[in-house]
Order: sequence, then C-alpha cells, then structure tokens
Amino acid sequence: MSPEPLDLLHRRRERTIGCYLIETADGLALFDCGPASCSATLKERLRERGLELADVRHLLLSHIHLDHAGAAGVLVREHPGLQVHVSEIGAPHLIDPSKLISSATRLYGDELEPLWGEIAPVPRENVHVVDRRVLGLECFPSPGHASHHVCYVHGDGTLYAGDAAGVRIAPARSVLPPTPPPDVDVEGWHATIETIRSCDPERLALIHFGVFEDVERHLGELEQRLDAWTERVREGVSEQEFVDAVLAALEPETGELYTRAMPIEQSFAGLRRHVDKRAEAA
Repeated sequence: MSPEPLDLLHRRRERTIGCYLIETADGLALFDCGPASCSATLKERLRERGLELADVRHLLLSHIHLDHAGAAGVLVREHPGLQVHVSEIGAPHLIDPSKLISSATRLYGDELEPLWGEIAPVPRENVHVVDRRVLGLECFPSPGHASHHVCYVHGDGTLYAGDAAGVRIAPARSVLPPTPPPDVDVEGWHATIETIRSCDPERLALIHFGVFEDVERHLGELEQRLDAWTERVREGVSEQEFVDAVLAALEPETGELYTRAMPIEQSFAGLRRHVDKRAEAA
C-alpha cells in the first residue's frame, strides 16, 4: 500500500492534519488518528477506500498530543477491538487523560472542545506499550518535539515520523520544527534526527502534511531551522519578532497553511521554556 495521507480536514481546512493506513503483520493499522473533532471525516476517508472503522485492527500512535491522538478513546469506544500502541510515557495518559485535559484546557480555554472534540479514556486492556518491533514494523523513541514521541519504520522504506521530522505542507519545501511547550528538547531532537538518518528511509510520512522523498535535504533543513530558532530565542527576541521572521522565511502564500498546522506562537513559547530551563541548569 503506497503511503498517502488521509486528510482529516481539521476545521474544514485541507492539509492541516492527516493520518495513514498501514498494512501490518496483523492487518490494517492507522498511524495516528487526529482529534475527535475529525473522527467523522476519518470514517469518511475510510469509506472512500471501501473500509469501515471495524476493518482497522490497530492504532499506532506517534505521541499523545491531541492533533495526533485525541480521537483514540472515542474510536475505541465505537470499535472495542481496536488495539492502541503507544510509548510507555504516553500510555498512562491515554488510560486516564485527566492531566492531558487539564494541560490542554490551560492552553486552549473555551476553544478546547471546538478544536479537538471529546477526549475520552482508552480502556487499559486496549493499550499496548511499544517495543523495538510492533506488528512487523521497527519502532524507536524519538524525543525532541515531545519526550513520549516514537517513530515507526515499515519494510517498504517509509518512516512514519509523526512530528519528529518536522512540519512540511506538501507541495512546499520549507521544513519547520514544531516546538510547543512543555517538554521540547533541542539536544534530544538532534539525536533523533541522527537516528532517523541511520534508518536510511526512502521517504518520510508526516502528519502535517504529506510524504517526502528528499530525505537528507529535508532533515538538514530541519536541523538548521531548529538551531536558528533556538539561537534567536536565546538572543532575546520578542514573540512578535520571532513570528514575523518565521513567516518571512516561508514560500509565498504558504504561511497560513503552516500556522494552521503549528501555531508559531506556541513554538516560540516552547523554545523560550527550553532556553530558560537550560540557563537555570547552567
């Protein structure tokens, strides 16, 4: 099955959040599932391929941020046979999402429900902590964007990257590192990029948004931007100066696409937190 993102049309906008159907050693899986506010669209995308939700046996999660995993509990409630695979750090927050909901409420306020929909718990018996092999795919920790992030590598050469390979909205070329609070780790992200390189993937499948085969150029630009953004924040630029500089560097007419997928203000806040924590530790 050739990797192709299922566009979940978050807030009725194209190329903001996607997910992927994957053939595994134990039937069909979804790589990430988007938020519950997009679950109806997800089922429409499956029906376009002659499938129902019940035909999907597994859900492989990159991490538990709501744009990637928010619908997990709602989908399992509708399809109790769905098995959910997630990192050891992320698993408890799927089973009991109260801390996740509290954190998201602080960030989004009254917009939480319209943006992401219901955040329902996943029954413990449906949650599986990933190992180095999952359903025939290689799996490895990929911190940087989030401490609980993992990636999966299919035998066909596709690396399902979640956010570990950044944000790039097809067909644009710009690669941006989403760095929201609370646990961005720049040094850890560089190590993750080296791990991705060592896998020698033929293509990168991104949730935001598309599949890309210029792997080395893509990863190199991700590294360069991650360092440049971090240094800019370390130098003390304001949030507005940071946002303006990021938007000015994007291809014409693509700024809105990127800011929908990864609000630049959140990336500034995450890097500000990271830089301040490193300074305190020093």
